[in-house]
Amino acid sequence: MSDTVKYLLDEEHLPKHWYNINADLPVPLDPVLHPGTQQPITADELGVIFPRAVIEQEMSTEREIDIPAPVREVYRQWRPSPLFRARRLEKALNTPAKIYYKYEGVSPAGSHKPNTAIPQAFYNKIEGVKRIATETGAGQWGSSLALAGSFFGLEIIVYMVKVSYNQKPYRRAFMETFGAQCIASPSTTTASGRAVLAEHPDSTGSLGIAISEAVEVAAQRDDTKYALGSVLNHVLLHQTVAGIEAMQQMDMAGAHPDMVIGCTGGGSNFAGLAFPYLGKQLREGGNMQFIAVEPSACPTLTKGQFAYDFGDTAHLTPLCKMFTLGSSFVPPGFHAGGLRYHGMAPQVSHLAKLGYISPRSYNQLECFAAGIQFAKAEGIVPAPESNHAVRAAIDEAIKCRETGEAKTILFMLSGHGDFDMQAYTDYLAGKLKDLVYDESEVAMALAGLPVVG
Repeated sequence: MSDTVKYLLDEEHLPKHWYNINADLPVPLDPVLHPGTQQPITADELGVIFPRAVIEQEMSTEREIDIPAPVREVYRQWRPSPLFRARRLEKALNTPAKIYYKYEGVSPAGSHKPNTAIPQAFYNKIEGVKRIATETGAGQWGSSLALAGSFFGLEIIVYMVKVSYNQKPYRRAFMETFGAQCIASPSTTTASGRAVLAEHPDSTGSLGIAISEAVEVAAQRDDTKYALGSVLNHVLLHQTVAGIEAMQQMDMAGAHPDMVIGCTGGGSNFAGLAFPYLGKQLREGGNMQFIAVEPSACPTLTKGQFAYDFGDTAHLTPLCKMFTLGSSFVPPGFHAGGLRYHGMAPQVSHLAKLGYISPRSYNQLECFAAGIQFAKAEGIVPAPESNHAVRAAIDEAIKCRETGEAKTILFMLSGHGDFDMQAYTDYLAGKLKDLVYDESEVAMALAGLPVVG
């Protein structure tokens, strides 16, 4: 049987603050630059697309930032989320390792994304915003913001990457059930979308393109703001509610992780689990390993360049220093749509560059094989994105079997795969293939990186 270590949903154990790793960085982040002037961007300039409270969090160096009471009230519907020890998986692997996973699939949207969707919707609401535009890859973020919009009475417009729009119709239906408008990207509704379609009529889309469309829509009306589901500091901040809980729950279990693992596309769910632990290690010392796992078909951390780049394809966003494959790069259409992004969160990139995070990549088929092995043992079908973390956790447990080391492994199971069963059907039928990115396209995209003085 799998042990469940879980706090009751009460005020005593639900975190009252988020953790901001900016307070503990050994070297500060490089500044975010205005795309036109290439000078450090100001709060007023960011105010065109973000509410003031979010901007303050983006720029903050305070270690703890209070979670507003209305946000905690919504969190209470599913938080604290459960922490499981995967005893059946340990037995199947015949490993001396102890495997724990923090399960975020219990949220109403089935993933970790509501952890930031709820506060972002709240902050927009209290500043009088009527409408939020956003992008989504696999649909987990779009689903979560649609849910949050319905809670706070906001109109939500979601530009969904076209390949995922076609692959995951039930994600679209979920968003529409909560009143959101879901548009396949690239679309004809924006100038940036039309520009892509003029050059590539059959474009499968990318998160970079969808971000361009959403930012363009947000900048056109005073009552509309933009919301992002990953990458930026405030998003990673909100996700740390999971890691703070996990630290308490692991203490209850009498266990301390030797390694913390998460899948990475933009970096938010990995950071949500890892940053509270990493911050403690930066302050107090230690030897925990932090493993960020990405798809080999979009290997931002493992193959990208650490440089200033745009977050979107149309170059409407500020310039961030991050690992990137180039903003014009369009990844192949593998099923882990939430990991199909050309860049990595500046905070994750910065810490990886400094050597505090160990990146690795896997192919699609070996990740699905791991997901099915996990499902048979633990009874939860992981999202395709989460399968990357599962793969790494299994591999580390196998290493322990081979060496005899009884390490403790903690990983983030960021969401369930109930909306992704077509991907599993294709895998079981032998229809899925390992997709390879075009190295010449990456070289071309990296050659187009902005020149920053």
